[in-house]
Amino acid sequence: MIIERAYAHGGDRDGAEWPWSVPCVRELLHGGLRFTAPVTFVVGENGSGKSTLVEALAEGFGLDPWGGSHEWRYASHRTKSALGQRIRFDAAPRGRRMLASWSARQGFFLRAETALDALGREGLDPEARSHGEGFLAAFRDKFLRPGLYVLDEPEAALSFSSCLELLGHFDQLARQGAQIVCATHSPLLTALPGADIVEVGDHGMRRTAWEDLALVDHWRRYLADPRAYLRHVLD
Repeated sequence: MIIERAYAHGGDRDGAEWPWSVPCVRELLHGGLRFTAPVTFVVGENGSGKSTLVEALAEGFGLDPWGGSHEWRYASHRTKSALGQRIRFDAAPRGRRMLASWSARQGFFLRAETALDALGREGLDPEARSHGEGFLAAFRDKFLRPGLYVLDEPEAALSFSSCLELLGHFDQLARQGAQIVCATHSPLLTALPGADIVEVGDHGMRRTAWEDLALVDHWRRYLADPRAYLRHVLD
């Protein structure tokens, strides 16, 4: 692992304004977020703050919020978010040298909306691949060394079998000493053995088991009887 804890200093802020009003952000400010496994999944409904949280973690580590590797930080000329500017880390033993030296940091931020553009900037030809293949190319060609890898809903472009391949990459990276933080809606990804799952919502942040996730329960119920859900949304 690279980092043991992420936290954010308060400073001047209006607690009624976004992102300070988001429950998981408030909890990050008050107590921080501890990492207990090489792979951490952040799950929650749309609007729960999971993407805000993982993007700020990427920014705090020096990764461009548009996406890409540490070598390409701020190539998009986007300024750091208000939360990203405040993020700090406590290093794990393996990550002390990396956090002590800006040039020693290794990592990649992959977000669904801008992934192909970021990959093209990294030297991969996105037009030569499908959207999903472009995602997987990042893992095959860019996710190779121990570092911090932050992902925002990578399953958006992936089929079932491609998600399984992605899990294999996660497992291999973790065994090599890397650390992964991934925001996701996927019950397939979150089933990775040994991964830590942090559920965000109105309650703030809490650790939970895969079988207790609301998204897992909904998928089970839907696959068992789609009509029980569809009758509420179809005429």
